[in-house]
Amino acid sequence: MDEERLVQPTLLFSVLCDDIRREHNGKFMLIGLFETIGARKFPAIHPSLFVMNCWISGLGTFKQLTRITDKEGRILARDKETVFTLKDLKSRHRVIARFNNLKFNTPGEYSVEVTLEDELKVRYPLLIKKITPHV
Repeated sequence: MDEERLVQPTLLFSVLCDDIRREHNGKFMLIGLFETIGARKFPAIHPSLFVMNCWISGLGTFKQLTRITDKEGRILARDKETVFTLKDLKSRHRVIARFNNLKFNTPGEYSVEVTLEDELKVRYPLLIKKITPHV
């Protein structure tokens, strides 16, 4: 058994939002949680979005990756691979990914994907909708 990876962690949550801030007391503020982006024209450029993942109940050193994919599973953007260590089963680790200037060519369903050790742990939809202006 690999001494570095004794117990695979569990993904407690993965949250998509507009911004993440850390308060002076250490608490995180997730601002503007969403699952849909509206755009008036396509291709659309979304200036910035964040994904926060929280890993728990693991023991060892792991690598995780967050990416955004299109309908066909092609990767539009990926965060840098993050290596983290959980020293005991009560430890937790948060990984924050920031994506800037994402280009969406068409409206439809895209995906947020989180991998651990190159294995897909969660995939959830990111909907891109065409907004019609009110007249």
